[in-house]
Amino acid sequence: MTAALLGSKEKTSGGQICGNMTSGGTESILLAVKSSRDYMKSKKGITRPEMIIPVSAHSAYDKAAQYFNIKLWRVPVNKNFQADVKAIRRHINKNTILIVGSAPGFPHGIIDPIEELGHLASSFGICFHVDLCLGGFVLPFARELGYHIPPFDFSVKGVSSISVDVHKYGLAPKGTSIVLYRNHEIRKHQFVAVTEWSGGFYVSPTIAGSRPGSLIAGAWAAMMSLGKEGYLENTKAIMEGSKRLQKGIEEIAELFIVGRPDMTIVAFGSAVLDIFEVNDIMSSKGWHLNALQRPNSIHICVTLQHVPVVEDFLRDLKESVKTVKENPGPISGGLAPIYGAAGKMPDRGMVQELLVDFMDGTC
Repeated sequence: MTAALLGSKEKTSGGQICGNMTSGGTESILLAVKSSRDYMKSKKGITRPEMIIPVSAHSAYDKAAQYFNIKLWRVPVNKNFQADVKAIRRHINKNTILIVGSAPGFPHGIIDPIEELGHLASSFGICFHVDLCLGGFVLPFARELGYHIPPFDFSVKGVSSISVDVHKYGLAPKGTSIVLYRNHEIRKHQFVAVTEWSGGFYVSPTIAGSRPGSLIAGAWAAMMSLGKEGYLENTKAIMEGSKRLQKGIEEIAELFIVGRPDMTIVAFGSAVLDIFEVNDIMSSKGWHLNALQRPNSIHICVTLQHVPVVEDFLRDLKESVKTVKENPGPISGGLAPIYGAAGKMPDRGMVQELLVDFMDGTC
């Protein structure tokens, strides 16, 4: 069902789209990277693999690079906060196995130039993964509803794999995602087969050996229950809610929208206020937003729960901006000083150590 949403019925897809369910977007990305690495090794003999991603790409690619011993190149985005195709092109070499695009990217909700990236991957004979973890159950329906949505799926030549989360806008239980491949030749490199184990022959499709069938059944049930009409109705509501939200933020003089959001994520910052102080006050009012960097900003990912409270959000945001403007400075217990200091520290290794120590002390 998911493959059909993402271009499998188009002639340009090749008619062999296949895939597997996973535990989440990170696992889907990890498997796509692992499959790309091994596929390119068999195809081109690449033994020192490299992949190229825009700085807006999900941190799961960093995890994949560490897990699978792949050199990672992070390249800046362009002035529109999209993947910079020319910059990616400059980093391609004989060891490149994979380039990446997002539709949309998690930080700013902006769709990368998938067609241009697909052409680039195709011309160099390398893999190209599209991260649709957020957009997979919105963009196909938004396009059908008439919203301007640039190409993003297997109908684009050069796209070799796609990740899409059912547990986000697919409204399935948490822990359900899908990784799709253009053909079986690529997907075969996802599997692990063992022939010399004393326990007998072993073959596994995903990272987890044991997987909960209840979650897979829950994802199927959610998709069947909502159906096409349900997803169309939901998409219209959240797309319109996002536009109302964006318009309201644009009317607050002290704030600016980061780029031009294509979907349901709206990121915003300020040139005159500490946006993280605004975030702290919004948190005290019950709104929990994501803090971003480069540029310093925060974002909201609009869901069905937000649609009826858009005006409440905008009212609280205006009040928060006014409070910070009149009384600048961190509030007690707020995280603004931490985000501000960490973002300015030139020694990123030190920041990394702080993050690891924090995690080690809390889990």
